[in-house]
Amino acid sequence: ITEAGFGADLGAEKFYDIKCRKAGITPKLTVLVVTARALKMHGGVSQDKIKEPNLEALKQGVANMDKHLRNLKYFGQTVVVAFNRYGDDSDEEVDYIRTHCEKKGVGFAVNNAFTDGGEGAVELAELVVKTIEEQPSEPLQYAYDEEDSVETKISKVACNLYGASIITYSAAARKKLKHIVELGYGDFPICIAKTQYSFSTDPKIYGAVDNFEFHVQDIVMNAGAEMLVVIAGEIMRMPGLPKEPQALHIDIVNGEIEGLS
Repeated sequence: ITEAGFGADLGAEKFYDIKCRKAGITPKLTVLVVTARALKMHGGVSQDKIKEPNLEALKQGVANMDKHLRNLKYFGQTVVVAFNRYGDDSDEEVDYIRTHCEKKGVGFAVNNAFTDGGEGAVELAELVVKTIEEQPSEPLQYAYDEEDSVETKISKVACNLYGASIITYSAAARKKLKHIVELGYGDFPICIAKTQYSFSTDPKIYGAVDNFEFHVQDIVMNAGAEMLVVIAGEIMRMPGLPKEPQALHIDIVNGEIEGLS
């Protein structure tokens, strides 16, 4: 069991196209984690109001979930939806998502592990086991072929998964494309670094956005890892420590550790 993280457009795509391809493995099932709060945000609700019941906004935001489902199925995956429930989620909202998934032929289970521990995840665990036994995923289909040019690989991911309609490159990225070919790195898989908050490169554009420009700012050649990091949009590639990390506040007082959180 592996957590890919950051949605079907980022974590899952990298897991399939890089990890699974190189390791020669294929998942039997993919679980898409969903929250009502996220769906309402993608339905146009501001983050300070996503805790409030809003079925209409949730209905609008479901389009974002559907695009993730489509992307996962694009890879040949059987998918089930795990709904992480918060205390402020209404029964009406949960029932709507459950019914929506049933209509699409996608398994659905409520996950209450945060509040109920292991018992709260039993419904999800049983659904996962049952689905793997009765309807396992097809052989993995990759988003691109290794022999594709770097430009083609970027285009296939950005257009087929993200929904971009045009790919543009900075002068620096264009130079890197030529350098990559000269060094013989063209067969490396790509690892696109962009915001996790949107299908586009703009973190403020929510929903199932399509037909946008995908601008490549730079390409980093990780020769040792044998992959090409494609940088698009304003993104911190590796989370950094805050100016005052928590380690400064951790101490042992009378034999007890304090300040861990």
